[in-house]
Amino acid sequence: MQELILHLGNPSFTLLHRAGLAGLYMTLKQLETDKAVPTEGLTWELSQRQVLLKWEGKDRTVLDWLLTEAFQLNNGLIALRGLDSKTMRKDAQIIVHQGILGTFLQHNSTHKSSGNRSESLQFGGEDTPEIPVSYKVLAGYVYQEFASSLCDKQGNFLKKPISVAGWLNPGAVVRHVAFSGDTSFEESPENALVLLFAPVACYYYNLRSRLRDKRAQYALVVPEILDLQQYTKYRQNSNLRDAAYQDFYACSLGDAGLRFLTYETTANLAETFSVSRCQVLTLGTVAWATQQKTRTDIYTVEADAEVCYNYQVCRNEFPHKAVQGKDSHFVASSFARELITENLARSQPWYAGIAEKVNSNELFQRLAYERGGLYQVIQKIESDEREKLFVKVCHEALKFTYGQVAGKAKQGEKINFDKVTVRIRTGLGRCKNAASFREFITDFWSRAGKLPTLQSHWQDLMGFVMQDSQWKKARDLALLALASYPGKEVTANSQTVDVTEGTPDVTQEQDEEIDLGW
Repeated sequence: MQELILHLGNPSFTLLHRAGLAGLYMTLKQLETDKAVPTEGLTWELSQRQVLLKWEGKDRTVLDWLLTEAFQLNNGLIALRGLDSKTMRKDAQIIVHQGILGTFLQHNSTHKSSGNRSESLQFGGEDTPEIPVSYKVLAGYVYQEFASSLCDKQGNFLKKPISVAGWLNPGAVVRHVAFSGDTSFEESPENALVLLFAPVACYYYNLRSRLRDKRAQYALVVPEILDLQQYTKYRQNSNLRDAAYQDFYACSLGDAGLRFLTYETTANLAETFSVSRCQVLTLGTVAWATQQKTRTDIYTVEADAEVCYNYQVCRNEFPHKAVQGKDSHFVASSFARELITENLARSQPWYAGIAEKVNSNELFQRLAYERGGLYQVIQKIESDEREKLFVKVCHEALKFTYGQVAGKAKQGEKINFDKVTVRIRTGLGRCKNAASFREFITDFWSRAGKLPTLQSHWQDLMGFVMQDSQWKKARDLALLALASYPGKEVTANSQTVDVTEGTPDVTQEQDEEIDLGW
């Protein structure tokens, strides 16, 4: 009799192994629900942290049956028994199919395609625009035939380690082809069997990033699983199982991880489902290894109450939208949401690094286009009140600065506030240390005139200006204030104008010709 004891506490297990064990658990549970009749005396016992497999017949026959039942096709789409894929919404079926092909099975050698198929899916619920979707139609894939790799020529379960291909453990690749024997990854047959089921428990997102390489098209979410039974309930939650196509888009790895972890409230998430952390990764081609897909980035995302709340604020203010293009609708992602969620996922201040990342006029235009949402996030998000006061002071300085420019304009003259905005932005961009930032911000505030918030909260705000350790944070807040300025109207010679009308469209070279008296 063959017996395999697979336990979450196995010291050789990574998060992906644990996800694989959860995928095996989900598959066996669904086979019970479907009242499938196992072959060759195969039986199993399932508990919170363990899967026990037993059989009396031939190893190859048993494994062939299990994998054939677990990994199927439904009209050319990958159908996972553990998810009961065939009964899922078409949107969810397609995203699982695309996600697996975009992460685990990227290489053409891992699947057999019979062509491509195109169709349109509604972006959200009823009365929402349709989004064109194209995907490969499969005739087979490696998971279905993996039993032969787990058994010897006589059909007996292997007793020695086997080499692990990249599709079985994404990112685990041969480091040097000339030394494959020394640098390849190996797993015991039992661990390799567990890894095979990881795609069942993992989650997938279409990645639409402004900052990352366009070739990183999918984010793979690997949950941290502490309880097999509870995770099965979580993964079968209708919010995950039957989500609409719009729910499968993410603009960053942080967005993907936090979106996965916040389908339920934080309390329910950790207490009821025992899922409060996950890894999110992308795979792509790098210059030094163009022949294979490499793990290009990986985050460990942890959700606590504050992070979840701030993420929900960000998600509500910057939703993904279906936008009409030349021939059809396409999905437009939020640049502001990408910046914020990357920081939330790394447990950094939500605005951290904005001045370094938004380092061109084009990127600033994209950020300022979402000024309304940025302004609301500043008001609603949970953060240090001094940070909000600093932004408020900068908003007051901008208001008075724009007012001064408007006051100097002649009757009927069109005022180009965009030039003022670009001048301020490039001035911030030239701040490379605490001294240069201190010089810039004090000059900016003093020329604007008396700033009520600064006068009332002088002691609270001086740390941002005087402490050398705070200057980068203050520079980020100043740029955030510039991008989020709400644009209250000012009057110029009885002429009412809106300082946010249009978006900045001035190059740095043109900016040198602008004179604000600084």
